[in-house]
Amino acid sequence: MDNAVNWFEIPAADFERAIRFYENVMACKLERMTMGDAMMAMFPTSGSGVGGCLVSHPMMKPSPNGSCVYLNAGKDLAPALARVAPAGGSVVVPRTKISDEIGYFAVFIDSEGNRVGLHSTH
Repeated sequence: MDNAVNWFEIPAADFERAIRFYENVMACKLERMTMGDAMMAMFPTSGSGVGGCLVSHPMMKPSPNGSCVYLNAGKDLAPALARVAPAGGSVVVPRTKISDEIGYFAVFIDSEGNRVGLHSTH
């Protein structure tokens, strides 16, 4: 097993609002697609890295409780974290050091009400 996680889906109540939020916070472009009756917006990955998406589907409901996905914020999560509130979210755990070897994490509530984490090496 190369990774503990193979794929993740972040539920969106308002699909376009969620896309705007994550494109702003993560400073990236999400690729839209439809799969059956689900609308999806894929986070960019390189090579065979772990991927994930925003998803709008009747069976998927945003929640601040339950599993928490940690998005890779690169070398420093501070710029992404600074974009959370202006994009319509709120920071619930500020940038916090885990250890010199592991780096830093932070947690926010997104525009849809999901609890999501960020991780960086610095």
